[in-house]
Amino acid sequence: MSATTPLRGQCLVVDDSRVVRRAARRMLEAHGFGVTEAEDGQQALEACRAALPDLVLLDWNMPVLDGPGFLRAARAEFGPDRPVIVLCTTEAALERILEALEAGAQEYVMKPFDETILQDKLMQVGLLPQETA
Repeated sequence: MSATTPLRGQCLVVDDSRVVRRAARRMLEAHGFGVTEAEDGQQALEACRAALPDLVLLDWNMPVLDGPGFLRAARAEFGPDRPVIVLCTTEAALERILEALEAGAQEYVMKPFDETILQDKLMQVGLLPQETA
């Protein structure tokens, strides 16, 4: 991102894997997002209370407070629409996807994901402009 590129918004990357957080940070920063990180859902709630981000990229399986637990707490505290929450996980069962959406996630992405997949999800939730062919 160049110095003249406007910041698209703030993203909180929540994952107990530092490698995943680092990879997601690179992808998001390449698309103009400011990025902060949290290792678990409890740290993520505290970060949201300090400065509510535009987007939370959220892991499912974490210690202390897992993704669905964070989702329920965040929606109860901050409301149904902000921040936009995209759940990122290896949980592929339809029941799990529905659980995440019912708990308040706007989108769901399977791990491992790449920059193209993440970009598509960000376009779907309205945080990136749709690409024109």
